[in-house]
Amino acid sequence: MFVFDSKPGAAPRISRRHVLQGTAVISIAAGVGRSVSAAPAMEKITYLFPAPPLLPAFGPIQLAKGRGYFAQAGLDVSYAVGRGGVDVAKQVGAGNAPLGGIVGDGPIVVRQNGVPVKIVCLFGGKGFMQLVVRKDSGIKKPADLKGKTITVMSYQDTTFYALLGLLASAGLSQNDVNIQAAGPVGVWQMVATGKSAGMAGVPDWIPPVEATGVAVNVLPTDKYFPHMAQAVAASDETIKKRPELVRSFVKAALHGMKDIMDDPSQAAVDFVKFVPQWTGKEGQVKEAFDYYDKLVYPGQKVLGAVDPVRMAKLQDFYFAKGIIRKKTPVDELYTNQFVE
Repeated sequence: MFVFDSKPGAAPRISRRHVLQGTAVISIAAGVGRSVSAAPAMEKITYLFPAPPLLPAFGPIQLAKGRGYFAQAGLDVSYAVGRGGVDVAKQVGAGNAPLGGIVGDGPIVVRQNGVPVKIVCLFGGKGFMQLVVRKDSGIKKPADLKGKTITVMSYQDTTFYALLGLLASAGLSQNDVNIQAAGPVGVWQMVATGKSAGMAGVPDWIPPVEATGVAVNVLPTDKYFPHMAQAVAASDETIKKRPELVRSFVKAALHGMKDIMDDPSQAAVDFVKFVPQWTGKEGQVKEAFDYYDKLVYPGQKVLGAVDPVRMAKLQDFYFAKGIIRKKTPVDELYTNQFVE
């Protein structure tokens, strides 16, 4: 801004001092403009969920986005939804999304069919799928499922394959149980209304059933076979060509998981801020996070890492029970390079 410095009746004269100050202001403004334009652009990526992203199961991802961990890593993450974990694995393998959410069993199921995906991050050392049954169902162990109606989210979800593994551990097959695919809401509503005796469920779906006044028993799958937790999947090509992208995403996502483990109550409060569909149900979200902290997240020596021994045992189990036709070399099913 210039100021005129003149005597009455004389021609206006611009003060040299103000010229210099004005020039300095212009220079600073120009410098600011250059610094803004020089700031690195956020990398836009789409993360593919196997079910609607409002589920507490996806707390690590939602907290990583809501608390700014992705942004700090230079990532602008948007969401899309697939039709279950197997579909997500296929879409990621085909290059339709760089990263997606599956259950750790996923590559065992799909790589035998030529789908080139690996686990790059595992959200916990225990199993994701829990057998949740009504207390009045009389079900105490997997063998008691014979002749019962059990719900799953979909036949394309990896929890369905985990249920088949659970049945096989008791000498049962899919034909011995009435398995109903009911979607992400119907899967627990049918349990609440008594239309099914239980569900191949996840911690998210336990609080809504209990909120209706129905008492349930939770039978952790770990007791019967080495099922795995949720995971982030990437294609072989993405791992090879975009390793820094994968590393940045994994680091931010694991930060979100650690937040839940450290303080489930505050994590639940923040989750509801980021996913307002849960407004007024903070207690249910906290309960779900508590279940994850107790039933799914423990058991990893390195947060996010896959245990190759557990992976090998699980693949051997699926192969022996006829759930897969052939085995894949274990080191082609996962990589721990982004968590170590």
